[in-house]
Amino acid sequence: MKSHWDAKTADGINLLLGAEDDLYHHHYAIGDFDRSVLDTPPEQREEAILRELHRMESDQIRLILDALGTLPAGSRGMDAGSGRGGTAFTIARELGHRVEGVNFCEHHVEFAEAVARKRGWDDRVRFHLGNMLQTPFEDGSFDFIVSNETTMYADAFEAMREFSRLLRPGGRYVMTTWCRDEVVDPRSEATRSIDKHYVCNMHRRGTYFRALAAHGLTPYRVERYTREAMPYWELRNLSALRTGVEDPFLEGYREGSLNYMVVAAERV
Repeated sequence: MKSHWDAKTADGINLLLGAEDDLYHHHYAIGDFDRSVLDTPPEQREEAILRELHRMESDQIRLILDALGTLPAGSRGMDAGSGRGGTAFTIARELGHRVEGVNFCEHHVEFAEAVARKRGWDDRVRFHLGNMLQTPFEDGSFDFIVSNETTMYADAFEAMREFSRLLRPGGRYVMTTWCRDEVVDPRSEATRSIDKHYVCNMHRRGTYFRALAAHGLTPYRVERYTREAMPYWELRNLSALRTGVEDPFLEGYREGSLNYMVVAAERV
C-alpha cells in the first residue's frame, strides 16, 4: 500500500487540482456539484470540471471542522496521514490551531513542507515522516486528532490504540472514511476493485466502532453521507483525468456495499 503513494505518478490529478491555491488534497467530497459546469463550452469544460472538483474537495474539510466543534485557543492537533497538507493547512487557517502532520510518503512530506514555507504556514503546521500507528509523540500530546480518508491504510485497532494514547483525556478524534457495509455485502466486487486500485484494505463499518470502544474513544457524532458522496464521482467521471476507480465508487454507493461516514469521538 505504501508503494502506491511512493510512486510519484500515482496522484497526478491531485497536483493539478491544488495548483491554484496550494491546498493539495488526497480525499474526495460529498454534496452536489454545480450543474452549470455541464453547460460549459467543450473547450473550457475540463478546466471547469477540475475547478469544481477542487472546490468540492476543499469544502469536504468542513465536515471535520464542524465535528471538532469548539476547542480551547492554542489547541494542538495531529493529522494522521496528512498527504500534501491540505487538511492540516485548512484546520490551522480556519480554526487557528497548531497541527502536526504525519505521513509515510517521503515526497508528500517534502512537498507539504515546501508549501508551508512558501505560504508562511510553517509557524502553525509541521510535517513528520513516519507511521501514524507508531508516532514519536508522548502520551497525551494532542487536544485533537483527525484522519481524512486514511484509515483504510491501517489496522483499525492499532490506529485507535495509538490515537487514544496520543489524546489527552477529553480530547477529540474525527474520522472521515469510506468503508464496507457488512450488512449489504462485506466483499462486493466494487469494494474489491477500490482496494486493488489504491492497494489498501478498507474496513467494515462495524470494525471501526469495535476499535473505538476497545480503546476508550466514545462517539459523540456519527453521520453517514453515502448518497451525498456520489455526485463527486459522477463529475470526476466526466474528466479527462479520470483514473478508472470512479465506476467502482459509484457502483458501491448505489448498491449500498460502500458507505461514507464521519465519526467524531471523545477520549474518555
